[in-house]
Amino acid sequence: MDDNARGPELLKVASTAIDGITVVTVTGEIDHTSAGPLISALEVSAPADRPRVVVDMRHVTFMDSSGINVLLTAHHALTQADGWLRLAGITDSVLRTLQIVGVDTVIPCHTSLHEALGA
Repeated sequence: MDDNARGPELLKVASTAIDGITVVTVTGEIDHTSAGPLISALEVSAPADRPRVVVDMRHVTFMDSSGINVLLTAHHALTQADGWLRLAGITDSVLRTLQIVGVDTVIPCHTSLHEALGA
């Protein structure tokens, strides 16, 4: 199969922990057909003590309103659990999308993972 005929890049999501903070690294395009793994990674299932999550978005190439809704839902759930959500390393095109709808005024956005972890 020709690489150009494959369609959008599949979303890859990996979670790790750094100093008690969950780091969710996302690669690919976040849209209505691919958001499932990100939703699962950001779910607040067990009531952890102040769940803290950073989403590393350095490798996100596209995000539509589905991705925005996933992030806002996670932000709300984490805040309700006395935790927080931060975004890190957002590409210019995705950051522009977040700025247009005002997500950057609701969820803290940082230029790097290191900055988000230390904020």
